[in-house]
Amino acid sequence: MTRRTLLVGIGVALVVAAPVTAQSLTGAGATFPNPVYAKWFDVYVKKTGVQINYQSIGSGGGIRQFTDGTVDFGATDGPMNQEQMTAVQGKVLHIPTVMGAVVVTYNVPGLGAAQLKLDGATIADIFLGKITKWNDRRIVANNAGAKLSASDIIVVHRSDGSGTSFIFTDYLSKVSSEWKEKVGSATAVNWPSGLGGKGNEGVTQQVKQSEGSIGYVELIYAVANKLPYAQVKNAEGSFIEPSLQTVTNAAASAKFAANTDFRVSITNAPGAEAYPISSFTWLLVRPDTKDEAKAKALKGFLDWMITDEAQKMATDLQYAPLPKPVIALVKDRLKTLKGAGKPIA
Repeated sequence: MTRRTLLVGIGVALVVAAPVTAQSLTGAGATFPNPVYAKWFDVYVKKTGVQINYQSIGSGGGIRQFTDGTVDFGATDGPMNQEQMTAVQGKVLHIPTVMGAVVVTYNVPGLGAAQLKLDGATIADIFLGKITKWNDRRIVANNAGAKLSASDIIVVHRSDGSGTSFIFTDYLSKVSSEWKEKVGSATAVNWPSGLGGKGNEGVTQQVKQSEGSIGYVELIYAVANKLPYAQVKNAEGSFIEPSLQTVTNAAASAKFAANTDFRVSITNAPGAEAYPISSFTWLLVRPDTKDEAKAKALKGFLDWMITDEAQKMATDLQYAPLPKPVIALVKDRLKTLKGAGKPIA
């Protein structure tokens, strides 16, 4: 082999072995939508080569990391409040992604196949530590014929800053004046009683392992772990099972102006068939991303996220897709995104 042939061979080898550099994005936050986000990011990297690394650390952590600028986007189920918005000088857009249900899940020995029915005031008093036995008269009154023992109720709640907690406590604050006054609504509250679990995953496992327990998780976590969940009495007085349709029904009352920032609550929404512990979930993005390449990559994902293809994946994972009018508003808002001060082509 001549020296020239050897060099050509080495050159070809070097070209073949050279790594292909693809754009990557980082995000962190809500565990509530993590199953659908994981699916989306897996599909999207195969379609485009854009790698999206997401840490499911809870909405509180997502807001912190977004505010600190350590991630390209945050994720939350509880929209940022005014103080948090001020910390980023208002430079944030809340982009709704899907809708979901927070369910009251339980592990009640002897209940059998019967599905528990609970009203908001009863749920609040259980989590306040005022109702402590499964055969309490108020639980029995809503569950005629169900086998409810005198066993202790073990309350399980989130130990981390959580959008799921925000949705749940936002609901409880609407149905119980005592809850609103003593505890309130936030991604993290001072729980009056119970055990803590980290993430939807942690609460799911605590409930699964603890007889007599009750907790709250996103619907897909209960379904995936074969845990039962309650029908909850809504604002119209009907006991409603959480489902894609009943979450969609809850969103029907939401009103968005053309210049909306999409921060809206749909807990305890009106409507005969509306599930009362429903919510949108949001990505937090900057109106103007300093890195132009990352801005373009992020907008590309957001544009794809609201397509029928992506929203259908949400349905398959027990999330309700965004209503068409909301998708139209999101499309318009995404057109305003910039990279390094310039419109994104």
